[in-house]
Amino acid sequence: MEYKFETTEELLTFLNAELLSAAEAAEVLEISKVRLGQLVKDGKLIAAKEQPKMFLRSVLLEKKDELESLRKKFRPYDE
Repeated sequence: MEYKFETTEELLTFLNAELLSAAEAAEVLEISKVRLGQLVKDGKLIAAKEQPKMFLRSVLLEKKDELESLRKKFRPYDE
C-alpha cells in the first residue's frame, strides 16, 4: 500500500489516526501485551516502529480477522 500526503498536516492526521501503541494494539486484537510481543518476535506481526512499538491500524485489523478465524477453528467451545 502506498500513501501520499500533500501537507505535513495531512501526514500528522494520518499518523494520529493510524498508528497505535502496543497497549492499543493488544486491545484491538483482544490479546495480552505478552502475546502481542510473541507475535512480533515470531514474525507474525510487524511493528511500524520498534521503540516504542507502534503498529498500523490496517495491519492490526487484518491480523484480528486472522486471529478470530483461528479462535473459531481451534476453540469452538469459547462461543
